[in-house]
Amino acid sequence: MKKIGFLSFGHWSNYPGYKTRTASDTLLQSIDLAVAAEEIGLDGAYFRVHHFAAQLASPFPLLSAIGAKTSKIEIGTGVIDMRYENPLYMVEDAGAADLISQGRLQLGISRGSPEQVIDGWRYFGYDLGEGETDADMGRRKAMQFLDKLSGVGFAQPNPNPMFPNPPGLLRLEPHSQGLRERIWWGAASNATAIWAAEHGMHLQSSTLKYDEGGKPFHIQQAEQIRLYKEAWKKAGHQRLPRVSVSRSIFALVNEQDHYYFGRESNRVDQFGMIEPGKQAIFGRSYAAEPDKLIKELSEDEAIREADTLLLTIPNTLGVEYNIHLLSSILKYVAPGLGWR
Repeated sequence: MKKIGFLSFGHWSNYPGYKTRTASDTLLQSIDLAVAAEEIGLDGAYFRVHHFAAQLASPFPLLSAIGAKTSKIEIGTGVIDMRYENPLYMVEDAGAADLISQGRLQLGISRGSPEQVIDGWRYFGYDLGEGETDADMGRRKAMQFLDKLSGVGFAQPNPNPMFPNPPGLLRLEPHSQGLRERIWWGAASNATAIWAAEHGMHLQSSTLKYDEGGKPFHIQQAEQIRLYKEAWKKAGHQRLPRVSVSRSIFALVNEQDHYYFGRESNRVDQFGMIEPGKQAIFGRSYAAEPDKLIKELSEDEAIREADTLLLTIPNTLGVEYNIHLLSSILKYVAPGLGWR
């Protein structure tokens, strides 16, 4: 049994072929898509977070709205760029969203990827500490976030408060018990996957990672996952780790599918520079008739290592078509791989 969710980048543009012409379209359709995904039996609704772009950005209003309109589906991010965040305010937002969803939040965080503007986090009022890189800053803020999620009091109460205080130091409210154990780290390297395990975070590994040996993408990603699991065991955590991988997978079952994705069938891994001095490997897309798709996916080592698969979706094609794509995977592909 494998958990299967969708991952939406939340694009919009005033383009004739798009169903999402505005930010409002994307936000409202994201809610409708999560509701419909729950109805067909999907396990998760996850959303990317990018700034200064015509894509989904601040996730908590959206996650809260989905949480209020659904009852079973996991709700998450993949990922929130911690360089842009106030960790303490984020604890309050995350706690509220998790309580609204009654404990279904699965929050992916990370240092983040290259953004649309240079050092965009500076415009949000943040700067680097002495000798610090932006990656260091992202991890530092992540540690502050995790620490305050624990619910342990840390703030000195006012001796003359407006409302009575409980005894002792005060914590951030609302506090959601258990949310600390549902935080994931988006790792692009083996080292950060190990770091995530040491700090008790679940692992999200996307369709991109730093190239660490020149092997095929799914082999490198499987090695990353195994290193993560070894580090988790060594750290002595008393709960089980979870691992998600993202894939672009399209079952070609009708003429429209072939029109949109038929040209993806011969795609291969790609190598490129994600930032200066950092070569990355980008995983291939999968697009084929179900029988061929089952064979190809059975050979993907990283999918075998993961307990959760996030299907990246073309959200601009609208709710109805995306539900068709997701239903096709659940109906024609997942059973043949033992995922259902």
